[in-house]
Amino acid sequence: MLVSTRGRYALRVMIDLAEHNNGTFITLRDIASRQEISEKYLESIAAILVKAGYVEGVRGKGGGYRLTRAPELYTVGSVLKLTEGTLAPVACMDGRQKDCARSENCRTLPMWEKLGQTIDDFFEGITIDDLAKGNGDGGNFVI
Repeated sequence: MLVSTRGRYALRVMIDLAEHNNGTFITLRDIASRQEISEKYLESIAAILVKAGYVEGVRGKGGGYRLTRAPELYTVGSVLKLTEGTLAPVACMDGRQKDCARSENCRTLPMWEKLGQTIDDFFEGITIDDLAKGNGDGGNFVI
């Protein structure tokens, strides 16, 4: 599993919004400046987050973005699944491929399934609030 730039940046946007979560809208320019990410690239990420209902966006003066729920209600897993599509460790488990003809005889499938569940459990156990506060399994890592 390799998390793309889009997934990592979406997490950074969500953490930034959580850290500045005072009910006001935060401009992409401010987020881009703090996170050192291209504002243009953040526009595409913000569109994904708005479409999924994770953030609310308002255009014009006084506009920007803000979380639609409390930061503790977003998991890292949900954000990554939204942006990555899947966290499956191998292609045969990503849901885009039809059932593998070898699955009944595959000696490695149980291992991949266990790894997939471990990844899912790990990321679903960390909230955006945990990362914003530097708590939990996420620690103080730079994404």
